[in-house]
Amino acid sequence: MYKYFKRMITVIMILCLMVPMTALAAGDGNVDSGGGGMGKGTSKNTWSSSNEGVRVTVIRSSDHAVVATPIDLTNKPPKSSIYNFGKVCKIQYNSGRSLSAVKGGYTCVKPSKSIPKIITTNGKSNITAIKKYFCSEYLIKLIAKQTGMDYDILTNGEYKLFLEPLAYYKFEGVMIATTATEAAMYDKKGDGLLRRRMVSLTHKNLPLSMFLEEADMGYPAWSGSRTTPATDADIISSLGLGIVRFQEEPPEPPVVSTHDYTYRVNTEVITAVTVSGGQSDPDHPTIVTFQIAEATYQVSNVFYPKGDSQLAWVKWRTPSKKQNMDIQVTVNGSGSASKAVIHVKIVDLDKNPPPNPEADDQNDSFSYAAIPSRAEKTSADWSIWRPRWKENWVDEGHWESYSWTDSKGKPHSSSTWVANWVDRGWWEFDLNQYYATFTADMKIRCDSKNPTANGRTMKSGYGINESVTASVSSNQSTAITYPQNAVSYFPEFEYKTYWRLLELVQGGARAKFEFQKNQYSTYQNRTHFTPIWMPDGCYIVNTWVIDAWTPDGMLSQNLTEELIIKGSLWDDWHIAPQAE
Repeated sequence: MYKYFKRMITVIMILCLMVPMTALAAGDGNVDSGGGGMGKGTSKNTWSSSNEGVRVTVIRSSDHAVVATPIDLTNKPPKSSIYNFGKVCKIQYNSGRSLSAVKGGYTCVKPSKSIPKIITTNGKSNITAIKKYFCSEYLIKLIAKQTGMDYDILTNGEYKLFLEPLAYYKFEGVMIATTATEAAMYDKKGDGLLRRRMVSLTHKNLPLSMFLEEADMGYPAWSGSRTTPATDADIISSLGLGIVRFQEEPPEPPVVSTHDYTYRVNTEVITAVTVSGGQSDPDHPTIVTFQIAEATYQVSNVFYPKGDSQLAWVKWRTPSKKQNMDIQVTVNGSGSASKAVIHVKIVDLDKNPPPNPEADDQNDSFSYAAIPSRAEKTSADWSIWRPRWKENWVDEGHWESYSWTDSKGKPHSSSTWVANWVDRGWWEFDLNQYYATFTADMKIRCDSKNPTANGRTMKSGYGINESVTASVSSNQSTAITYPQNAVSYFPEFEYKTYWRLLELVQGGARAKFEFQKNQYSTYQNRTHFTPIWMPDGCYIVNTWVIDAWTPDGMLSQNLTEELIIKGSLWDDWHIAPQAE
């Protein structure tokens, strides 16, 4: 068995204990947890502590790509007819995958060796047992078998296991299976109903049963409360996950960015913070102020119920020169912002176009590079709490007594109720859901001045043209920006050394982009010249369409399109012999 575990297996799972742990023989890890207390439910909204599991997804370490369909493991399989959201990983949701409920067709695996208890009501699980289980040869071989991967390949350091706690529970009388992330996304779509019905499970014990103590794969270490219900936003971004790593080298260090946002120059953008703490309503309103350079932006009427949060955002235009900026955020009201200072980096992508290709250029050592994996997000969801007053009229009147003596000297007394109706109501909140969806497409074609082009086949040394279309649709158009930038990268520069910032030739909801006019083109065409040394084969252009902003972040898409190169420009030259 030792030969299988001579590699270090590092487990980054925050699962359920508040004390330091010693390293296992097969690996080491930082392990914590939170949760505790299930509260009271109803017959239509219940959960049994044995109805739990773990979703396991194999992830490629280099680009965080999902390489196999996720597998759900459980000691107590539910009926296959249970409502579920398919086999989708948190990484896929965070990359823009939308939530899609289905009835039935649910599959899971019951391991022959039982999974240790994951979700608890007291905030304490057997961390040693959990770490040992998910580091075990048995578990890793089970995952390899279920995914069809070779065991040695799975554990060679190029892959990681992404873990998500699962719960099977009854919600509004219907059995449902969700990860913590799916529960939070479902709650957002349901105007907060799931949180109101099942808060102890879906927003506390389930998401807090696993989280990272050490940042990895773009997910932060959790530094928030381990005993109180989390917000939907925090669950989606930071909770309900664990990571198992197989590697001979030390763990990959967390990616530390000193910038919260990276923007392009002269671009309309959106900057957002999350406000939470107490309750904000029209009687106790919250105002968020953004200080951006010399301008002050004030966002009023930021409302949310106790125990929840609200995004507050501002739309503004970046300066025309690249720079670093700090945006100061202040909150006037009961809550506080997720960040008091937002660090912004503003870059200029129009400073590194390709040089003029020469006829005698050579590159004998050229080899094709892989298309880079650039950030993609094609959908966004956000919500706004709308307070409404729930009347509760109470008569807070009083009795008024009086007495008199009649003509015979007999005393009398009486009393009268004096009504005083007072509205002792309270604020209730409705959650309005908003969305934006993003689509983009690119086309490249042989330049019109290419005399020997044949459809999508051309000789190297000639130019190509490109057109890109990108559109955004939303049910809150005032809270988004339309696509504003597109950047193209080319194989001769390994998709990184030089690039072309395309020109926005048509703005709005359906934006269009083309190459800028090329200063080296005799006709000032919107063209990119392929190098004359480019070998025969597919010539693939990579275009990143960006800067469609929402309160939920930037929408973007990474596109590719290809032409075929066969021969070179020199093939079209003919030198005739001199006449004698």
